[in-house]
Amino acid sequence: MKITWLGHAAFRIETAKAKILIDPFLTHNASFAGLDRKDAVEGVTHILLTHGHGDHVGDTVEIAKEKGAVVLANADLASWLGSKGVEKLEMGNTGGTISFDGFTATFTQALHSSGQVDEMGVAHSLGSANGLMMHFDDDMSVLHMGDTDIFTDMGLTNELHQPDIGIVPIGDRFTMGGAVAALACQRFFDFKHVIPCHYGTFPIIDQTPDKFVKGMEGLKTRVETPAAGTTLSY
Repeated sequence: MKITWLGHAAFRIETAKAKILIDPFLTHNASFAGLDRKDAVEGVTHILLTHGHGDHVGDTVEIAKEKGAVVLANADLASWLGSKGVEKLEMGNTGGTISFDGFTATFTQALHSSGQVDEMGVAHSLGSANGLMMHFDDDMSVLHMGDTDIFTDMGLTNELHQPDIGIVPIGDRFTMGGAVAALACQRFFDFKHVIPCHYGTFPIIDQTPDKFVKGMEGLKTRVETPAAGTTLSY
């Protein structure tokens, strides 16, 4: 398995059977600036979305049309994407699991909002905010928490799914900050590896992962803080 951080909450996961983009916010993503879009979207088979905010839906419509990728999203967001011309859609909702060739994806809970305002200034509610729990046939399991605060039922997610790799938002203001995110990882999960995200993109969120890294000191979990565009192999 290869995991590439594309900045903010956007990731590319490559396995033997799938090339997955999660929350592909590339255009206007300051952390993605200077990276190669062609490489980021090459051969994409699936796009998985945690929720409907613009900095997570990002370039989904354009990439899906270009690559013919299957898009997974909550039911409301999937319907909205269909109205934008996305044809290959798989919809679900919190607690539901969808099976693909080589992996499954389960919508887990997240404490956040989900919606967009269109060009006419009309607000659209786009369903729930979620995390995404991915189990792969022959690779480690991965939990992308989406945008969220800490909450006690994270422990149930760990009990049910026992994720090996955690992708954790740490930027504060719109998600939990680094110290709280570290507490969530310590108290509720037993990750082998953890990758912080949702920082450094906008001036009003934390610019570095330092608070998270400090909070994780002394734990057996390996904290990965790759530069945007860096690929990690597991």
